[in-house]
Amino acid sequence: MFLMPSLSMTTRALCRTALVLACWGAVDWAHASLPIQHWTQPSGARVFLVESHAIPMVDVQIDIDAGSRRDPSAQAGLASVMAGQMANGTRAEPQVQGQGQGPYPQALDENQIGEAWADLGASFGGSAGGDRMSFGLRSLSYPDLLDKAVALAARQMAHPAFPEAMWLRDRERTSASIRESLTKPGTVVQQRFAQAVYGAHPYGFRASPETLSRIGVQDLKNLHAQALRACRATVSVVGALTRAQADALVQRLLAQWPRESGCPSLPPVPEVAPLAAPQNLNLPFDSAQAHVLIGQPGYKRTDPDFFALLVGNHILGGGGFVSRLTEQVREKRGLSYSVYSGFAPGLHAGAFTVGLQTRPDQATQAVAVAQEVVQDFVRQGPTEAELQAAKSNLVGGFALRIDSNRKLLDNVANIAWNRLPLDYLSNWTRQIERVSAADIQRAMARVLQPERMVTVVVGAAP
Repeated sequence: MFLMPSLSMTTRALCRTALVLACWGAVDWAHASLPIQHWTQPSGARVFLVESHAIPMVDVQIDIDAGSRRDPSAQAGLASVMAGQMANGTRAEPQVQGQGQGPYPQALDENQIGEAWADLGASFGGSAGGDRMSFGLRSLSYPDLLDKAVALAARQMAHPAFPEAMWLRDRERTSASIRESLTKPGTVVQQRFAQAVYGAHPYGFRASPETLSRIGVQDLKNLHAQALRACRATVSVVGALTRAQADALVQRLLAQWPRESGCPSLPPVPEVAPLAAPQNLNLPFDSAQAHVLIGQPGYKRTDPDFFALLVGNHILGGGGFVSRLTEQVREKRGLSYSVYSGFAPGLHAGAFTVGLQTRPDQATQAVAVAQEVVQDFVRQGPTEAELQAAKSNLVGGFALRIDSNRKLLDNVANIAWNRLPLDYLSNWTRQIERVSAADIQRAMARVLQPERMVTVVVGAAP
């Protein structure tokens, strides 16, 4: 039987202490320089680094263009399933002539993988969103621990076993969870809203017991073989590493990914089609609250009016209790405890959404008020007082967006994935300050069409 390497009790205690420091040792990033270093490795992998030596921690995120927008419609959920199943076992490390083996040469099952990560005091996992598949590694930066963590993460990514018994077990669990979730009005309203807003676009696909039943182990292996290419990897690193150390770390992480001359292009994904007419869906449901979603396709993350739309939405419904929707729906009329609006920009136009819950007998009135607020805001834009309050709130809260390694990594990965300027974070507050009321009114009027929105109500009184 293969036994995982074990760390001494002293080392484990050191891991726990450093992890506590990582949680509490937030840096005042808002007042520090945020230089992002960027380079491209010979493999084609694009690397983005922010050195942060305040705590002995390293966070890494690897993104590839293999999100759910590339799932076949009949196998919705494939990308997410594949990323998750990579934790269920690894094959034995291949023998390569002239190269020594790493610290984990034998095949590992899911329990051994979990024990190995626990021994290292580190974590690793994969997931898939609408646009990208992501792998995240967090480890202490002490060389003996970090080297083992990198080796284990590299093994999981390059040589997953995809054991069929584990997939059949997880497929049944996931299918049962989906069926149970569909007994809740919140899930139903989200699914019907996505279908109505996105139509046939993959952004509207949702995994179901039927689509999962069409996914076999060979499908997981095929996607893995097609998706993981070093030339397509975008790697973001934040932590106590120099550029040379980060470069070597990324090379080790991707060393076992397939290499090829050139980088085969992926087939294009169509854009989200704009709505041609309004849709009103009132779905009966036995629930104490009516769940309401109103919206339409919004804008892509590369939209030049991003900051105007960000500030505008903060005023409309993204600013919590100080937003216009909250004032009109909650404060003045008491129709809902909370109401919000938001954009979800991605590689394609993500949804603009207004959401609220209300008493079933008040749903019609709450919908009418929310729609009127949106129409008025699109038509007239914000007042100068609303604009200044929103700017103060956003600028004042900027430090909370980057006050830890994890949050900073999210921002660096956002810059890297969306190919934003490397000084994006340094200029963020200046971009907010430049937004005018006229900018907001123009951008909102261009992006939103209140007369053609989808309205989904689940559980309203007849």
